[in-house]
Amino acid sequence: MAVSCCSSTIDFHSIPLTALNFTVRKKLALYLNPKHVSAADWTALAEAMGFEYLEIKNYEQYQNPTKMILENWQGTSTQATVGKLLEMLTAVERVDVISDLQGLIEEDCRKYLKKKQLQEQPVQVPEVDSCVPKTLEMNGITINDDPSGHMPELFDAFICYCHRDIDFVHEMIRQLEQTECKLKLCVFDRDVLPGTCVWSITSELIEKRCKRMVVIISDDYLDSDACDFQTKFALSLCPGARSKRLIPVKYKPMKKKFPSILRFLTLCDYTNPCTTSWFWGRLAKALSLP
Repeated sequence: MAVSCCSSTIDFHSIPLTALNFTVRKKLALYLNPKHVSAADWTALAEAMGFEYLEIKNYEQYQNPTKMILENWQGTSTQATVGKLLEMLTAVERVDVISDLQGLIEEDCRKYLKKKQLQEQPVQVPEVDSCVPKTLEMNGITINDDPSGHMPELFDAFICYCHRDIDFVHEMIRQLEQTECKLKLCVFDRDVLPGTCVWSITSELIEKRCKRMVVIISDDYLDSDACDFQTKFALSLCPGARSKRLIPVKYKPMKKKFPSILRFLTLCDYTNPCTTSWFWGRLAKALSLP
């Protein structure tokens, strides 16, 4: 791999850490979670990632600290790529881990690159196109889009939500669109035209059409594959939240644990009675920034 252990032609430094799937992460944990006298464990990797002593001590309480440092590093660092991870494993002298997982890592990276390539291609091939004038797949995807693609519809924020939280989405529309805030929200079920590829359109909207993304956190959100994809895709675009692209919102009490991947982002909390009166003003201000 680009780290002197493999002849692969893949540029691992261009691939975000989110490309690594559960199998690779589980096997990394099997190597790094146990304490070794002679070999570096997860604490050495955490230190290489830039975590401080007290942060590393805090991770000791978790059953799978390797999983936690990987998720938090990819959510907070601008360098969270597969290539950088391989570099750090080499630096802490765990080339054995790279060697054993080499095939799985390459497979995940190739899947990521293939998926990315497919997202950039039209769904239909020329042979099955009708004889009507052609428009690119990403043109005319929203209600007010220009079908010709000359003036695509743009938004202040993409709203990531679970369908069971739709009532709060309606309240958000009332507070942010139908007031003096006059923000423009992208609500998938309202604004996106039917008959398009969900994953391709979602990626297009988050990356190119929306300045920010609001993530409505709830117990149901944690069970949604769509929300999981949208959140991880947005984080991969802005590691470390350096552009303030992603804004987590909690609007009701939760029984489940708050997602660790968002733990290092400033939360907009509607459940705190002491700050409820400031909630909409803070959120509107964050979404109106350039």
